[in-house]
Amino acid sequence: MERPAARIPSDRSPATWLGANFWSRAGGPLMWRSYDGETVTGELRVLHEHGLNMTRSFFYWPDFHPEPHRVDDVLCDRYRDFLDRHQELGMTTVPTFIVGHMSGENWDPVWRGGRDLYTDVWLVARQAWFAREMTRRFKDHPAVAGWLISNEMPIYGAEGATRESVASWAQILVDAVRAGGATQPVSLGDGAWGLENSGHDNGFSLRDTAALTDWLGPHVYRMEDDVVRQHYAAAWVCELTGSFGRPVVLEEFGLTSDFASGAHAARYYRQALHNSLLAGATGWIAWNNTDYDTLRDQPPYSHHPFEMHFGLTDSTGAAKPQLLELRDFARVLEAVDFERCTRAETDTALVVSSYLDTLYPFTRPEDRRHVEQTARQSWIAARLADAPAAVVRESNGLPEGHRLYLVPATKQLLASGWYRLEELARGGATVYVSYCAGSHDEQRGPWYAHLDQLFGVQHQLEYGMVNPIEDDETVLTFLQPFGNLPEGATLAFRTAGTDSSRSFLPVEPEGAEVLATDGRGRPALLSRRIGAGSVVLCTYPLEHMAAVTPRVNPEATSRLYDALAVHAGVRRPVTVDDPRVAVDLLVHEEGHRFVWLVSQSPEELRVKPVTEAGHLLSEPGGGAVDTVVLPPYGVVVLRLDAANTL
Repeated sequence: MERPAARIPSDRSPATWLGANFWSRAGGPLMWRSYDGETVTGELRVLHEHGLNMTRSFFYWPDFHPEPHRVDDVLCDRYRDFLDRHQELGMTTVPTFIVGHMSGENWDPVWRGGRDLYTDVWLVARQAWFAREMTRRFKDHPAVAGWLISNEMPIYGAEGATRESVASWAQILVDAVRAGGATQPVSLGDGAWGLENSGHDNGFSLRDTAALTDWLGPHVYRMEDDVVRQHYAAAWVCELTGSFGRPVVLEEFGLTSDFASGAHAARYYRQALHNSLLAGATGWIAWNNTDYDTLRDQPPYSHHPFEMHFGLTDSTGAAKPQLLELRDFARVLEAVDFERCTRAETDTALVVSSYLDTLYPFTRPEDRRHVEQTARQSWIAARLADAPAAVVRESNGLPEGHRLYLVPATKQLLASGWYRLEELARGGATVYVSYCAGSHDEQRGPWYAHLDQLFGVQHQLEYGMVNPIEDDETVLTFLQPFGNLPEGATLAFRTAGTDSSRSFLPVEPEGAEVLATDGRGRPALLSRRIGAGSVVLCTYPLEHMAAVTPRVNPEATSRLYDALAVHAGVRRPVTVDDPRVAVDLLVHEEGHRFVWLVSQSPEELRVKPVTEAGHLLSEPGGGAVDTVVLPPYGVVVLRLDAANTL
């Protein structure tokens, strides 16, 4: 099924944004007070020479809007000069209006007076007036590529804001930009941190934002306990965000050099860029352009000193390893003609429970966190199995068109969702479900509409009790061939979880076929044929156990998913028989395909990709490729001969 890569609708060029969030090293957020145009030109030139084509820029709100009914004309003149300097280099920028939060501090205009940013009608009107006035002044400048309403408004605005008040505020501000005459695309700058991505209800809804704006912009700075999860952190958020039918721009990502060495920083950038591209992102804006060592006594750097060193260049303007990775990524985008590429179709779907993004009565926040955490681990395992999964949200309806549906370590779906999965299996799909009792003891157990009938088993649960997993390692032994796993094959998983979730589902088959048993001879993987398809039940919460285990990836779930893909007939044009290498494709509008091989190994790997049809060619030059050498955590892009592809 197609995974479209929508792009930002704009008559501006370039349509693919590759850039940096920009504060000059001469002032940081206070740069407009002591604006140095020549320094700005030098900073922009370094970015441009490394392949970047745009910036995101900021109207520091206390300075640009010093009085309720007045915009500072002097600073506007300086901003116009800033735009002119972009134009001279062939670059564009995306201005941001309500900049009251930045890098660990909130700043208010002196006249705000503690009023609520979303619900005080006078203050909302002042914000709208400011956005309209700034739009009116700069809408015709060729260097303006788009508009952002705010910078991370969930941090600046009140905690506990309601969805209704946030959506109304956003509607008014977006309408103000349009009233100012803007024809460029517009978005909110909120970070895409709302309920649908995180399970945390901060009032911002991606569903509402998608209805108002032209793109969705994740800001991703996750701290992880697993290297592979860290490498896929931004990509996973982009994949989730892309399920609302808008282009996805990775609007902020990056790291401080205080938290990572140069080599590790380069690796993180490389992985974040390529993995988010393969997850549907069509724009990348790093945080940020430069270091700020000379501003050590200026807030926010004085009290958040690590914020001084997020730059792509150091405080002298010299390129850091992160910028070199962006340069190399820009060359890849050019080599594959990215503007004319879309994501390859996929036969694999990851079902994300509506309990992530819907506030059902008498449920707990831990339930939402469990869904996000477990789904992410499953999504990574599918990528490492070379069966990259499209996210399908239960709240959007579960579509037809996939051959394999993954429902990982799931406690809760709607009753209708379970029956829909059975219907999909009857129509020819393979539906895989792994059991989980949930992470807490409130109504723990399977919230399944018809467990025994769906899976062809009789469960042996005892009310109020769980069946603890006794062993530190869960081993599945296959009693018969399954997919590409032979009879006698074993898969081992590290056991983990809470007192509630570290448990299995005791069953006896009643119509289902036992595919594999656990280390104590109990059914662990079962399959029920239904119609033209099948339902596969795993009685262990494999994905949840991996999700809560540090430094676990790659782990054996990818091998299970590999076998499921073979069993389901998932079409995989290129595969690599090594779970440390993920394979995915982009399709060029002329018909040929570009193949990404992304390594999750700290060591050099030598692999032999297998194609269903056609030949792999190197780019540029076009020589045939049999063996690929991947540097540690490296990325190689090849071309699949169009004449013989599926």
